[in-house]
This record gives sequence, C-alpha cells and structure tokens, in this order.
Amino acid sequence: MVTFAHADAGTSEDEWLQAGVDLLPEFPLDDAELAGLTVVVLAAHPDDETLGAGGLISRLVDVGAAVRVVLCSAGEASHPHSPTTTPGELATRRLQEFEEAMAAFGLGAHWTFLRLPDGQLGHHRPAISDGLRAAVRDAAVRDPAVGTRPSDVVLVAPLRGDGHSDHDVAGSVAAQLAEARGYGLLEYPIWYWLWASVADGRWRGWVRSELTARGREAKFAALRAHRSQTEPLSGQPGDEALLQERFVDHFRRTWETFAWTPPSGSNTAADAERVFDAVHLASGDPWDYASSWYEKRKRGLTVAALPNPRYARGLELGCSTGVLSVELAQRCEQLVCVDASSEALASANARLVDSPGATTAHMTVPDQWPDGRFDLIVISEVGYYLSPAELDAVLDKSEDSLLPGGTLVMCHWRRPISGWSLDGDSVHAAARARLPWPSDAVYREKAFILETFVSAAPGSADARD
Repeated sequence: MVTFAHADAGTSEDEWLQAGVDLLPEFPLDDAELAGLTVVVLAAHPDDETLGAGGLISRLVDVGAAVRVVLCSAGEASHPHSPTTTPGELATRRLQEFEEAMAAFGLGAHWTFLRLPDGQLGHHRPAISDGLRAAVRDAAVRDPAVGTRPSDVVLVAPLRGDGHSDHDVAGSVAAQLAEARGYGLLEYPIWYWLWASVADGRWRGWVRSELTARGREAKFAALRAHRSQTEPLSGQPGDEALLQERFVDHFRRTWETFAWTPPSGSNTAADAERVFDAVHLASGDPWDYASSWYEKRKRGLTVAALPNPRYARGLELGCSTGVLSVELAQRCEQLVCVDASSEALASANARLVDSPGATTAHMTVPDQWPDGRFDLIVISEVGYYLSPAELDAVLDKSEDSLLPGGTLVMCHWRRPISGWSLDGDSVHAAARARLPWPSDAVYREKAFILETFVSAAPGSADARD
C-alpha cells in the first residue's frame, strides 16, 4: 500500500522532466474524433478534475463533445484538524469553488454531485457506478448529435493506484464500468506525481494531451478557484494549504498525462504498437531492463525456472530491447524474438548480434504469429498489454504451437497496470483456466509472479487425462 503525506517533498517536477515525461506519445484522437464523443469526467473531490484533466475538459468543450462531470464528495475532510472551519463549512466552500471552476471550463450546469462522504468512497461503489451511467444517459438525451455507442463513450477518472483511497476507488469503479460496457478509459494521475519514483515504469506506457492556449487559461483559472486547497484557511496550525507549491508545479505543465485504454472493438494492437514505438524512441531502455537490479534478478529467476538445459526452438513474445533474449538465446539452438515495436526490435537486433541462432520478427500478436512449432515459449511482461480476448487467442496459439513436452514460461508484474484492462495476476489466472496442462511450478512474490507449464508428452498421464 502506498503511504504519503501531503506535505512530503516527493519527486520534483525537474526529476520527472529529466526522466522524459514530456516525451510521451500524443493521445491518438484528434479534434474531429473528440467532437463526436460523450465524455464523463469523474472526480473524487473538488479540484481533482482540474488538476488531472482540466486542459482536456476545456479542449473537449471547445470541439463540441458532450462533457459531463460527476463529483463524488465535497472534500469536507481535507482539513480534519482545522481550528477555524468545520467540515460542513468546508463542504459549502469547496462546492462553491467547484462551481466557479466548472464555469471557467464552460460547463455551467453540466455536472452532478453524488453527495458521498469524503474519505469513505469504498463503501459507495454502486452509487458511483450509477452516477456514471446516469451521466452517459443524460448526455444522450441532451446532446443527440454526439455518439452514444459504447465505442463513442470515454470515461475520465482518477488513476487506479494513485495512492489516495478515494481516488483508487473512483478509478476502479470507472475501469470496471468501462470494461463492462466497452467504453474508452482515460486515467489521470494526481498524487502519483508526488510519491512515485521516476523508476516506476508504469508512466512510460501513458500518453500526453497538449493543452490549447484557451485550455491553459481555463485550467489555471479553475485552479485559482480552488483557493481552500492552494491557500491556507488561516494562519493557525491545521489550516495550512493542502496543495503545496512544489506539488502544484506538476499541474502547471502545458500538457496532461493519462493512462489510455481504448474502447472495446478498437484496434488495440495498433494502439499498442504506436504507444511502444514512441516509448522506445524517447528512451533506449524505457524500463531500465539493462541497469535495474530488480530486472536482472527477475531475469535470472526466469532463466533458472526453465526445466530443460537446452531447447531446440524457442519463441519469445514481446522481446522489447532484447535484454532477456540474449540470455534465452544461450539456452536455445534457435530463438524467434517477436515484438510489435520496430524501434524496440532495432535495439534487440543490436544486442543479439553475437547470438547467431536468434532472429527477430516484427509482429503484433495474436493477429500475427510465427510459423512452425516450439519446445519453449516465453511470455514475459506482455500479457497485460492485451485485451482479454487477445490474451485468450495468444494462449490458444501458444497451446497449438508448443510441442509435446515443451515448456511455456510466464512472468508478470503483479501491481496495477494503468491504462490496460488486465494485470499480472489476472493474466496468470486466465492461463491456468484456459491451458490444458496443470501449472508445473509457481514462484510468487509481492512484485511479480513467475510460472511454468509443461505440455503433455504423448502417452503421459497428463495426455491421457
């Protein structure tokens, strides 16, 4: 569980910039595509929508999209030790500030207040889900010119794993509804920028949305409206400003950052290819595969988990820059390394120059798949970048491609994967449910899970079963 205090110094904006947060790929929808959308923005507290998505809200309003904002709580618990302002008084003040912010965005009455208690959203998940569904219906009634098919609806919500319990709940409810209905999902980080280290790899898979000139003006005007959070309530202890200047620096950028999950039915494979090409263009080693002790140790465990000393023909799905590929090549007579990013494969080819049995292939699985069969298939840190249907197809093709007695090894990060519908544990659960072979070995720790499956050899008990 993430722990932090609002007054923590945290990771500075300079550190994020030096790490390349400004070089993330652009959000793939242009103004014409945005204009036809119904967009519902979810905020756990007043000011969340402004900090995380104010520029996007302004852009959507300007292009003519149907925009609704759903506010969960009044944020009355932001100053629990205030000697001058009661929670009720603070609720009234923060709602007035929220109205002022909505006016700056040009939304007027296009928002809903759910009247839920601040700090207790975990007890009110159904109410949040109902509020989101009602906002989508309201847009369909009032704005019949915009799209209301599932692929035309986008939910904008706090990042799952943002570190604040209310944000995490709101984000998870939105993500569940988006997945169930086939909506698009944009997750905006807020407290993540404070407590996360630049070494946390999740942000490298996110997208950037540039603020227009009017968007900057509107966002900064809305931010000024939330005075109870950016200025002290009084000079007494307990009334300090909640949002420190150092923290607000993250939201004075000329862009906003989102984890993007496209609607169901969109070309998610193509989206992934575009995102990861941009990630590898921005950094030669975006996940610190070559330098991180965590990654080096995990690779060592992965290779050690292979039950056979040698393999005739191996397949690595999602090889990225080829750091693991080099070690796998030492155990395989032939190794096929597949990735959707041509930029990543360029680095992999350079690393594999001294591995004559290794070849690379630019493919987007499961739509594309290498010919032939294999006695080793490796699926490492790639399963959660697939939709559930794509993962099922990858598992089916792996089953068809794995020779009797062959090894399938899977290794995945267990923490939340922002912007994608699966996580490591759900990927491995799907494998156990879909593959016809029992799990041969499992190694699990807090950060990742490593698991091997061995296909049934002809005449074996497993094959007879």
